[in-house]
Amino acid sequence: MDRLRAMATFVVVAEATGFAAGARRLGLSPSAVTREVATLEASLGARLLHRTTRSVRLTEAGARYLVDCRRILADVAAAASSAAGTHGEIDGRLGVTAPALFGRLHVAPIIEAFVGQNPRVRVEALYLDRVVNLLEEGYDVAVRIGALPDSTLRAVRVGAVRRVVCAAPAYLERAGVPATPAALANHDAIAFAPDGQAAPWSFPGMGRRGPIMPRVRLVANTADTAVAAAVAGLGVTRVLSYQVEAEVEAGRLRVVLAEAEPPPLPIHVVHQEGASPATRVRAFVDLAVRQLGHRTASL
Repeated sequence: MDRLRAMATFVVVAEATGFAAGARRLGLSPSAVTREVATLEASLGARLLHRTTRSVRLTEAGARYLVDCRRILADVAAAASSAAGTHGEIDGRLGVTAPALFGRLHVAPIIEAFVGQNPRVRVEALYLDRVVNLLEEGYDVAVRIGALPDSTLRAVRVGAVRRVVCAAPAYLERAGVPATPAALANHDAIAFAPDGQAAPWSFPGMGRRGPIMPRVRLVANTADTAVAAAVAGLGVTRVLSYQVEAEVEAGRLRVVLAEAEPPPLPIHVVHQEGASPATRVRAFVDLAVRQLGHRTASL
């Protein structure tokens, strides 16, 4: 068995979350890829993947082994590049994920610049409003908003965003400007809830016990839908500051209760911990940290 080839095959299957998908990436038959991974598991004496009829997922041993495989393969590739006189060139696949709207507004331009600077890199960008498991889903770098749970990921803070309450000027003229968070109970509201479940709004700095529940007229699972409804005058909404930056600047929305806002939410660039991350990962993280620091300074 060619151990390095088997390790590379395992990495592709793990990242593709399936033998058929991994085989397509490698240009091999699914049966050949399945045999390769099975032989690797037999040589290790450990199950690396849980198989189902539709996909695979990493076992605990497989998750640890995936980290080691990526590091070893990156070191081998770097050594080969150095011997060939191409050390310093960046190539390979890079998976990047970020929240949907933040990704389109602030991460996509960074990815475009990175691809332009490194033509041998292929970037896979995933923008959606849920936490992507980098290890299990095969992504290298994530931009995350909010407090981070304890994990083995390395995180660099690059800024923060506010949680703001806002409404269209026409709605505020009609319904009145809420002077306190308690006044929101008498207002129509558009709830932004990615899971579809509207939750009360908390204002911890105002000394009020218990959250506020406005009269929710619409529950939207995407921020742009909630913002559009607020611009249309359907009520107040509570979103993150970057999600309404353009509308506030244009006068289509007005922020209210700024003095009652909870503490800002941190923005981090995170990637898998490791003594020697791939050159493309280090290069992208360095660029993202610099660029996002500038972009988020005014959010």
